[in-house]
Amino acid sequence: MTLPGGDRDADGAARSIAEAVARRSYGKLVALLSMRTRDVAAAEDALADAFAAALADWPVRGCPTNPEAWLMTVARRRALDGARHRRIGDEVPNQLVMLAVEIDEHEPGALPDRRLAVLFACTHPALDAAIRTPLMLQVVLGLEAKTIASAFLMSPTAMSKRLVRAKHKIREAGIPFSVPERDALRERLDAVLEAVYAAYAEGWTDPVGGDTERRDLTGEALFLAQLLVELLPEEPETLGLLALMLYAQSRCDARRDAAGNYVPLSAQDPATWNTSMLDAADALLRRANALNVIGRFQLEAALQSAHVHRCRTHCPNWHEIVQLYDALFAIAASPVVAVNRALALAERDGPQAALDALAPYENDPRLNDYQPYWAARADLLARVGATAEALNAYGLAIGLERDPAVRRFLQKRRAALSATS
Repeated sequence: MTLPGGDRDADGAARSIAEAVARRSYGKLVALLSMRTRDVAAAEDALADAFAAALADWPVRGCPTNPEAWLMTVARRRALDGARHRRIGDEVPNQLVMLAVEIDEHEPGALPDRRLAVLFACTHPALDAAIRTPLMLQVVLGLEAKTIASAFLMSPTAMSKRLVRAKHKIREAGIPFSVPERDALRERLDAVLEAVYAAYAEGWTDPVGGDTERRDLTGEALFLAQLLVELLPEEPETLGLLALMLYAQSRCDARRDAAGNYVPLSAQDPATWNTSMLDAADALLRRANALNVIGRFQLEAALQSAHVHRCRTHCPNWHEIVQLYDALFAIAASPVVAVNRALALAERDGPQAALDALAPYENDPRLNDYQPYWAARADLLARVGATAEALNAYGLAIGLERDPAVRRFLQKRRAALSATS
């Protein structure tokens, strides 16, 4: 959520607190507001009004002891005022019921976590499957449409329109905000897992925490993944997802050296990885494997495990990794999987084999703005001696990269290649 601008001298402290609350509790607040009305758009509007009110009130009166409770109270009143103004159907009684549900009925000063219920509401069969994950990312985790659009290789305008239509559908269809019964829950689980992982991936791309939009997303996503494991402890894909995220998170600090420069996986020191996270990921993956049902997130976790083993033992295992990518592509084919498979193929069979594998995707519009594709293509072209094409691909990758450290890494590679031509 992006807060409106203001006079930094007058409201700097209030704005800082409001932004911290937005990062920490946006999803909880929207979930609570949406639970009774089933109107996500109205909940978001009311919450935006509450944040605007906070920026006006807090610099004058001081920040309240419980900022979340203050925001919820104001948002509920704004939602009620809006419902009274519109007088549509049962909206007013619904808003009145919502106002009667106070935060402190659960525990003093705490916000009950209703995000899982909202996540599953966003996977209702009445909603188009393609919009469920983007909707969850916006409603539950507070990502803006432009950020979501980037993750899904789509234009911000198109994504915004689809999100608006989905919110209208929730209201018009009266979709319930509740965790489904267990028989129906597993049928809707895939979209929830995908949303949680997409949120984690967005946070992962901002390792130094400099982007307010994505800050704290990894922690939120890990928390939601743990909730899903507790909800479905015998579901192999929930175990696989949490294992995958822990494998990645275990080496988060190793991605930068002391000077802040990007360090690729192949150059990282395994001794700097978080051993307890790796052990937890190994245990989760073993639990998932014992259930004898293969899924996307288990395979992705297995790939991470294989990379960890190779880096720790210095024993090449590219044949095993390519086989895992083959299995993943068979059940979850996508251009992103194809790019990662090609990089593994290059290590096993050489760069030309990887380029041949990527040839069918050269004109795929979904990869036009996908930085890892251009970075991979640049490296492969350089390795087969196609220097001019490689330099052009590096240029595109550099232009698309948001992380300054990764951009510098790519610029150095491009400069080294240019110097040899």
